[in-house]
Amino acid sequence: MEIDLSPLDLPEFAAGAVWLVGSGPGAPGLLSLLALHALKQADDIVYDALVDKRILDLARPGCRGHYAGKRGGKPSPQQPDISNRLIELARRGGRVLRLKGGDPFVFGRGGEEAQALEAAGIPYRVVPGITAGVAAAAGIPLTHRDTNSAVSFVTGYASGGGLPEDVDWEALAKGAPLLVIYMALQNLDKIARRLIAAGRGRDEPVVIVSQATLPGQRVVETTLENAAADAKRAGIEAPAVAAVGRTVRLKRAGL
Repeated sequence: MEIDLSPLDLPEFAAGAVWLVGSGPGAPGLLSLLALHALKQADDIVYDALVDKRILDLARPGCRGHYAGKRGGKPSPQQPDISNRLIELARRGGRVLRLKGGDPFVFGRGGEEAQALEAAGIPYRVVPGITAGVAAAAGIPLTHRDTNSAVSFVTGYASGGGLPEDVDWEALAKGAPLLVIYMALQNLDKIARRLIAAGRGRDEPVVIVSQATLPGQRVVETTLENAAADAKRAGIEAPAVAAVGRTVRLKRAGL
């Protein structure tokens, strides 16, 4: 059944503009109405590897798709090339939808694309999406007054494949009761060792979620010391998010 969005008075998607849109963690039901509005209006969609095909199928007939997926350790388009492509398509007069998994501004490099569009004088709009770190924690309250009043989101993977150099893991270990680690798998053993060295308990609970919200979702409940080995043993594959902290135990309480 087609959804009539006209009563919502949604903003116009003007020709020559770019919308940076978060498609959410994967499940089409978590797509925002504004994102759906963009899909129904766009002339060109530049989409990531993590965008579900069922979401792309919502685009209007005749819309042109442009794959721009980035996957760690595999040949991928370079970010400047993607940004230049957005500018090129907009200058042709199209309504350009840059469709990203999760949220464009949470480890999505949407900020870099926005800067490029701004410098080129291209009008753009940012449409938030549900970020993977929130979706992957389904069943785990990210904050709870009995366990933590703060949560930190951090990426476990730098563009070169190692740990991010600008992350102070010792400070994170001491300052954030709950850590949500994006792109966690490749460096999970290194991260665990750094956190343990900084004072986190070896038996601190960890949950690792792969393909959150999708039919192939996998969940592994483990401890900080055993997280990397248990993820490997279970055959967990990227994309995956890990949550570290006492709050993880509340998942077993059925919350």
